Amino acid sequence: MTEPASPDRSDGLPTKTVDAVVIGGGAAGLNGALMLARSRRSVVVIDSGTPRNAPADAMHGFIVLDGTPPGEILERGRRQVRHYGGRIVTGEVVSAAPSAPSAQGDPRFTIGLADGRTLTARRGLVATGLRDELPDVPGLARHWGHSVVHCPYCHGWEVRDEPIGVLATGPASVHHAWLFRQLTDDLVYFARGTELDADTRARFAARGIRVVETPVREVVDDRSGALAGVRLTDGSVVDRRVLAVVTRARARTEGLEGLRLPVEDLPDAMGSRFVSALAGTTEVPGIWVAGNATDPMAQVGAAAAAGALAGAHINAALATADTDAALAAAQGPPTS
Repeated sequence: MTEPASPDRSDGLPTKTVDAVVIGGGAAGLNGALMLARSRRSVVVIDSGTPRNAPADAMHGFIVLDGTPPGEILERGRRQVRHYGGRIVTGEVVSAAPSAPSAQGDPRFTIGLADGRTLTARRGLVATGLRDELPDVPGLARHWGHSVVHCPYCHGWEVRDEPIGVLATGPASVHHAWLFRQLTDDLVYFARGTELDADTRARFAARGIRVVETPVREVVDDRSGALAGVRLTDGSVVDRRVLAVVTRARARTEGLEGLRLPVEDLPDAMGSRFVSALAGTTEVPGIWVAGNATDPMAQVGAAAAAGALAGAHINAALATADTDAALAAAQGPPTS
């Protein structure tokens, strides 16, 4: 679940082939673009303006920038990429596919935007992030990113000592409960039909975690609109100020089908991701993936680091291709 970020000016889309296109303007995409721009590569970032963490008030768990609003981090990142000659283009990618390579066999990719514009690039970095799918509980979504949280490392300190409820979505929710129990002595586990074995129940009891088996009907608010609790199907309300939920995290693949990047399901039906290897390489020559699109557990710092590594790897590949082309030109056409 995302919502539009603050609007930002959009640079012009180049008409000539660029060294690299970055699809996605979050931490991974911007850091990848930064590495490429600092290597004097022509790079364009296509940003739809819907970052995953837009609903959050602040980003946490990243040294130096801890507590900084997500929008401010992105604005600073865009400014830094532009400082080195990179372009940031606001737009939605609706198509992406390989096109005819150069005469020397260097890859080319054509990217189409929703407004009809197109861009051709030699290499591509997919950093589209993911989409969080919440359980279908009435009233839950409106508190997402504030009183409804998913990551104890991103939001845990801010909700410490509050009455917290874990809305179970599958086996991963048991581990979620252990992590949030570290943050509060008042934790309720809403089983929502998921099975708990005897060992888990014993561990919950030992840690003072209350298990509620009655199905959940809805999330209820107080008069001010703040989250107040969970109403069960028997009509009773369990008072809670915070709800933790393991979301189903799906890589954003829309518009990228033409690249034929492999996608795999995550364990326990927890979503999907683009398959990648060292430095974000994929089985599609010329395309890399970085950030939450391939590593759903990565926080901002890890996503940014992955983008930097992919950007450096792309620059190295381009340097090899440039050298191969220069050598071929110097040697001239083959003689008969």
